Amino acid sequence: MSIRFFDMFSGIGGFRSGLEAVGGFECIGHCEIDKHANQAYSAIYDIKPQEVYFEDARKINPYDLPHIDLICGGFPCQAFSIAGRRGGFEDSRGTLFFEIARIAAVKRPSYLLLENVPGLLSHDRGRTFATILGTLSDLGYDVTWEVLNSKDFGVPQSRKRVYIIGYFRGRCSGEILSFRETNAKTLMQIIPGREGNRIYSPSGVAITLTSNAGGFGGKTGLYDINAPVKIRTADGVKLVYPPIRHGRKYSFIDMNSPPNLTEIARCITARQDSGISNRKGEHSGVFIEDEPRAILTPERVTVRQRGRRYKEPNEPMFALTVCDRHGIIRHGKVRRLMPIECWRLQGFTDEQFNKAVATGLKDGHLYKMAGNAVSVPVVSAIGRRLKALDDEINRQKE
Repeated sequence: MSIRFFDMFSGIGGFRSGLEAVGGFECIGHCEIDKHANQAYSAIYDIKPQEVYFEDARKINPYDLPHIDLICGGFPCQAFSIAGRRGGFEDSRGTLFFEIARIAAVKRPSYLLLENVPGLLSHDRGRTFATILGTLSDLGYDVTWEVLNSKDFGVPQSRKRVYIIGYFRGRCSGEILSFRETNAKTLMQIIPGREGNRIYSPSGVAITLTSNAGGFGGKTGLYDINAPVKIRTADGVKLVYPPIRHGRKYSFIDMNSPPNLTEIARCITARQDSGISNRKGEHSGVFIEDEPRAILTPERVTVRQRGRRYKEPNEPMFALTVCDRHGIIRHGKVRRLMPIECWRLQGFTDEQFNKAVATGLKDGHLYKMAGNAVSVPVVSAIGRRLKALDDEINRQKE
């Protein structure tokens, strides 16, 4: 039996992609006010004629909705984030949580699956989150929550989000959100040597954009990225080649001064295309190493741009000398993450990205959509547990 879900504040469909990849979930409709995000959503998914669509959540009449087993939604988080100056419920975006509650009060779905920034937990000294819990409790839902990081679920992006599960009272409690395992893969060394000289395989934990790794235990070693990487999609397993295949080794680098090299990407934001930032560690670029390295102490190293611009492919690149945390000098080029790479870091497939691009969306919109999206593999992990639990409940009923 399929779990019928309503995709609220859908964006480009991170919840839908994650749940449909699991199987046994059926989308009955979605709600999205951003016309560009909805343009991409409509191109990406096989939307059935019977699916409902609403532009504005505030105008949804719950009695017009078909039967729903699950409401999922990343209700707008700007009101509770540092970037949004934490306006909370005083911000009109913060009040949109109550639109979810309004629909749940009428439709009484068995489950709720919500996502937001961790700042929601501490906003207004916890009173905002207490209001959310109290509202859901009054509607008849037991609630559990957990802060999960996307890097632990197969994408090399550090993205912490709080996931909230509501169970209609009496069905179950606390059986879905309890992720304690870690990435089972380890670093696979091809060529030994000092850290910074040794070569790792991308089939283990890695720092490349298309790796299946979550970044556990990775240092600043080099990676053989010429080999294709296997990724799982809704259509099965396919081979994906990294975007650059010229024998060079690359990693992530902060797009601010000083530019730190990192093993996994910083959190993708809606401002991903803003270039050099004044905020430390706000977002990542790609550092491609292409020259011999020398070992010096950090005190003797300065970061400098050598002035020449590079193009590849159609992306500005700058030559840079940078020192990593081990005191190793690295010479290479820096470029911004491309839109397709930002989508990959959120777990979307190249096919989905290309469908969105084919509608004529500009890069600025594509960056923003990736930054506002829910990480697909995290939703899939939760969805698998939810589906298994629902199947068990139904078996017991029978």
